[in-house]
Amino acid sequence: MPDASSNQNRGYSAAHFTLQLEGFQAGILKSIEGGAVHTEVMTYQGNGGPPPFVRYRQLGKPKYDDIKITAGMAVSEKLFQWISDFFSGSPTRKDGAIIASDFYYKERARRTFTNALIKEFTFPKLEGSDKGPAYMTVTLAVEDIQFSTKQQGQGDAILDTFAMQTQKSWKACNFKFEIDGAKGIAGAAKRVMKIDSFTVKQNIAEYHMGGFLAPTKTPTVVDTPNLVFYVPEADAQPFFDACTNNNGLAVKNNATPSPVHGRLVVCDNSMAEVFQLEFSQANIFSVTPDRSDSTSEEIKQVKVEVYTEIMKFKYLLKPSPTVA
Repeated sequence: MPDASSNQNRGYSAAHFTLQLEGFQAGILKSIEGGAVHTEVMTYQGNGGPPPFVRYRQLGKPKYDDIKITAGMAVSEKLFQWISDFFSGSPTRKDGAIIASDFYYKERARRTFTNALIKEFTFPKLEGSDKGPAYMTVTLAVEDIQFSTKQQGQGDAILDTFAMQTQKSWKACNFKFEIDGAKGIAGAAKRVMKIDSFTVKQNIAEYHMGGFLAPTKTPTVVDTPNLVFYVPEADAQPFFDACTNNNGLAVKNNATPSPVHGRLVVCDNSMAEVFQLEFSQANIFSVTPDRSDSTSEEIKQVKVEVYTEIMKFKYLLKPSPTVA
């Protein structure tokens, strides 16, 4: 039996990985999922001839699963700009790689992808009392994946340990929520206690062309989700009024309710604004009080649901000036 200690290509812990876009490091990742490669197996039966009939099999078109990455705030502006393009309805294709490293932050494995499009963006749940780290999830639809490995000691150092420390700088309690709308809503929105997680999706269509084994993936319409947030019941009156009086009178008079606009801002530990989600052409369609329980000592909350037509993503931090 060979001595495992003499094998230079030892196994490694899959705990350190990063994202590369267009050859540049784009950020430290918390987790990676997907990216599998499948090939269809086609079965057909030859016609004619006496029995027994023979069934034949052969490989068909390859399929590449979506790649789902989870990251915090320690990512580069390149990734934020890619997300911004996704929200604006003008998606861009990018080539890149997911790189795994060993305990010494040396590259050991690489999954190189081409013509990737952002398919989904999931925003985490935010809550004023939650001091834990928050992470966003980005799902990539790719057209091709190539896998390669390196032996121990051959890979280059690709992870910045300082960036891994700043990964926890995005806490779920560091956010600002603003709404401009009917009278009283703007003030009440400043006391939002919690915002549910939501996902912005873009449908991807597969276009099969002659001469190409794998299909070309094409972006289609972007599906904008509803926003669900919670305010103390003591501040809920403006939302009840907007949902019943304003909207009800507009519907009764065969008119369109006045839309509301707002933004959700994510901040770092120093409360510096990092990026924002701006929503417009929105309106309140549901206001639901919490279940009442005489044994509960928690603050009574009201759930408010808002539909949105337009969402825009914007990176707010200015790049640091270069030193001559």
